[in-house]
Amino acid sequence: MNPVSLLARLGRTALAGMAAVGRAALFALGAFSHMVRPPYYPRELLQALLNIGWLSLPVVGLTAIFTGGALALQIYAGGARFNAEAVVPQIVAIGMVRELGPVLVGLMIAARVTSSIAAEIATMKVTEQIDALVTLSTHPMKYLVAPRVLAALVTVPVLVGVGDIIGIMGGYTVAVQNLGFNAAAYLKNTVDFLEPLDIISSLVKGAAFGTIAAMMGCYYGMQSGRGAQGVGRATKGSVESAAVLILAANFVLTGVFFSL
Repeated sequence: MNPVSLLARLGRTALAGMAAVGRAALFALGAFSHMVRPPYYPRELLQALLNIGWLSLPVVGLTAIFTGGALALQIYAGGARFNAEAVVPQIVAIGMVRELGPVLVGLMIAARVTSSIAAEIATMKVTEQIDALVTLSTHPMKYLVAPRVLAALVTVPVLVGVGDIIGIMGGYTVAVQNLGFNAAAYLKNTVDFLEPLDIISSLVKGAAFGTIAAMMGCYYGMQSGRGAQGVGRATKGSVESAAVLILAANFVLTGVFFSL
């Protein structure tokens, strides 16, 4: 291939990527601005709180309890190689609270909520329901996007907190029932080892991941192409982008809290 045409192709790809990032950033700024300006739609917000928060509890709980139990087994097996089995309570607690809890909840929300939001809004666009909202003098960003982003911002930290507790209890159950740990000593070590900064970092990550998940679902839904293929591409792209951005944000936030 001609080097000039190769550079031109790379340049077009880079410019297209930068343009996509810019469109997403402007979309996010617009969503945040509509969240703080009236009119508000409390019914849409309550529905989003129910869908994102309450209905996500089963998948979050199951993911957390199995992860906590498996983490306890793996730490015990690794610690046994150098006679450090006693660190299981501490490592399970900090691993779930600082890292695994927020990330796994974020990815579950991306899989469940982001795809749902993207498919719903994309279908509304294909069936011209969004055009109908504009005709009725209702701003789609304010009616469709702002309530969902606000609901995710509020509920996902709560889900992360619940997931952390369930994950720790999963490790506790495995450690006490299968590994011979004393129940009271396990809980005391867990409580004594965790610090307020651990919990704060977990909740901040939850808020960031929830915002990313809802924002990507809304963005790809609003940018959807026409027809069934457009809905499918929007759904797929929203989940992929949300998952990658959640992992990238986790790295950045971990670095920020590590330096504190």
